[in-house]
Amino acid sequence: MVNNILQLKGIFEQRSKKSGFGKPKLPKNGEVSVSHIEKLLNDLKSLQQYWNSETLIKGALISVFYIDVIAKSRRISETFAGPGVFSNQSVVGAKFHSDSGLKHIITHYVSYTLLQDTISKYEKTIRIAKKLFTDKITDQDIEKLNSKKVEYNEKDLSQNAFAKIIIDSYFVEQFAIPVPDEEFKENSIITIYKTGVNTVDLMKKIGINILPNNIIDGTTMLLMPDALSLLYQKAPYLISMSVTDLNSLTKTDFEQLAPQRIDIPKPGNEPTIGVIDTLFNSNVYFSDWVDYTNMVDPNIEICDDDYFHGTAVTSIIVDGPSFNRKLDDGCGRFKVRHFGVATGGKFSSFSILKAINEIVTKNKDIKVWNLSLGSSLEISPNFISPEAAILDKIQYDNDVIFIIAGTNKPTYIKGKMKIGAPADSINSLVVNSVDFKNSPASYSREGPVLSFFIKPDISYYGGDKEKIRVCTPTGEAFVSGTSFAAPWIARKMSYLIDIMGFDRTTAKAILIDSATGWEKETVSRSLLGYGVVPIKIRDILETPSDEIKFVITGKSEKYDTYNYAIPVPRDGERYPFVSKVTMCYFPYCSRNQGVDYTNTELDISFGRIDKQGIKPINNNYQSAETGHFVYEKDARSTYRKWDNVKHIREVFTNRVQSKQVYGKNLWGISIKTKERLEDKYGENLMFGLVITLKEINGVNRIEDFIQGCILNNWFVNRVNIENKIDIYTTAEDVINFDEV
Repeated sequence: MVNNILQLKGIFEQRSKKSGFGKPKLPKNGEVSVSHIEKLLNDLKSLQQYWNSETLIKGALISVFYIDVIAKSRRISETFAGPGVFSNQSVVGAKFHSDSGLKHIITHYVSYTLLQDTISKYEKTIRIAKKLFTDKITDQDIEKLNSKKVEYNEKDLSQNAFAKIIIDSYFVEQFAIPVPDEEFKENSIITIYKTGVNTVDLMKKIGINILPNNIIDGTTMLLMPDALSLLYQKAPYLISMSVTDLNSLTKTDFEQLAPQRIDIPKPGNEPTIGVIDTLFNSNVYFSDWVDYTNMVDPNIEICDDDYFHGTAVTSIIVDGPSFNRKLDDGCGRFKVRHFGVATGGKFSSFSILKAINEIVTKNKDIKVWNLSLGSSLEISPNFISPEAAILDKIQYDNDVIFIIAGTNKPTYIKGKMKIGAPADSINSLVVNSVDFKNSPASYSREGPVLSFFIKPDISYYGGDKEKIRVCTPTGEAFVSGTSFAAPWIARKMSYLIDIMGFDRTTAKAILIDSATGWEKETVSRSLLGYGVVPIKIRDILETPSDEIKFVITGKSEKYDTYNYAIPVPRDGERYPFVSKVTMCYFPYCSRNQGVDYTNTELDISFGRIDKQGIKPINNNYQSAETGHFVYEKDARSTYRKWDNVKHIREVFTNRVQSKQVYGKNLWGISIKTKERLEDKYGENLMFGLVITLKEINGVNRIEDFIQGCILNNWFVNRVNIENKIDIYTTAEDVINFDEV
């Protein structure tokens, strides 16, 4: 016996964040020496001297080296601040350095006036500190200052500003000129810091003539070797990020077989999936199911091999189960709109960037896109690739989702290898490969992305020793690679969105959640993501009888989006359940911000309601308003802070015990919205939730749950596959009227 997934619709309450800031404080046992503040002052004066001699830009680019991975609340607040100007507003980039553990470098662009004002503040702070506290300032000294136990009578610097400079100095190691990570000598995609100067005009000042067609997003451009060399020579400090433009595709292992005739019916009202890949050969048996557009430059010479990869990928989407019985997912067939943007060898990242944006904006009826092209080069530890960034923006701006192959490791690489672009796309669903024993494929490359983001998201069967069957221009072939795992997931995603009617946030959460279990994880998420997705679509949309799985779609309108009325069934005075939660959302991302890439954080709490509020199942109190403190590095690694996929779960063992019932007999959900920058990108941000309750004694309590939901003003819908198919078929039927 199985239970259907339930769809819950109800009202989320919205609460604004309490305004006001407390008095500035040093961390417990923290102290700052006057000599350290003097050292920082000397850094600033040296930078002032340097920038006074530079005339290319109208301000100063300054990199702030922090002592750790730093939370927004711990960034400098008085340094580079002025009347009506906050320090955070001048941030133009962020990266990590790892001389002694992972640490932030955050780059600011400030005016000469603001730099001089900051120098003046540091000079005054040093003078006052020596007068009040001699050679060092401790956390207790700041407390005494705040409680008026230390008399502060200075007129030219407020007490608040003085304390903030002290605290800024505690978290900062040094100030320095930005330097590029590495120097490329071939065609490269370069991103410069935002300085308020038009990029074309700025390059002209250096002696580089650049066409507007070679610029995307205002600060990212394609440069040839001569221009690149000139930029490195005259203004290396402008370079925020750089990647080579010419990439080679990750190689795919093909074993060609003799042609075999397969019959297939004509397409009907099946959903359409978009494919962006190498070229497609229209002579294959399923060509009626494919609408093909060749977007490769006509000046590029085409060979037969350029059709293999794209044709093989599309064959899986259209008719994969027909020649892979072991992988029959029950999803049926799909139509494909195939766009050939690359050949089978070298390709230009820049040209593909432009092509993808054009393709998606002109095909708004397609919700699911498969992209199995991947670079053989490893991703950067300090920034998202241009390819991934454009995909993330497209997905934020449009109601679409990309399924991305996790890229393959060449056979000659024996150790670990990072995934390649665009598998570092945060909003996309990135798929790695496993063999039929659910072990990572031998060619697996791995994450994470920007040190914290979990990529790949999930894994599926892409062939290894036992390969996947595909159709190629010359007949049947056996293949292996993440390229052939991704289209199976694209099929499932399209089924969930186009047939079952889920929105993309919920569909993504359902797929990721289906890959998770109740046991303790034994394989690194950097290889498998959250796990292996089940083959059958029924195993994704139905659960064992001892589980209650429900989905909720919501919108973040204010700081706290919450509902405290989840009626988890009781057994006497105990809750006989363990639980897990998966949440997905599609945030706006800023590539210019480097490692601080996602602009919005949705922090989720789920658990029983007690007198203090929600008692989270994972003890996540980072957003609690009760004085809990969590270091930024721990918040990112443990609670997935800033990650747009959140998965929390309790481990189920034979020793697990039921939970105590508190006063209100209810559970709650709270989603708190935090902004990295001043812009409000989190307003009206959609999220999808999948929550599963597992009864520890094996009892089916779904009817009790449904009844409780109705009593607590939830609308409950049982997700039934057959009913949804009937509805989809009826909706897509074409009605012909006889002429009168």
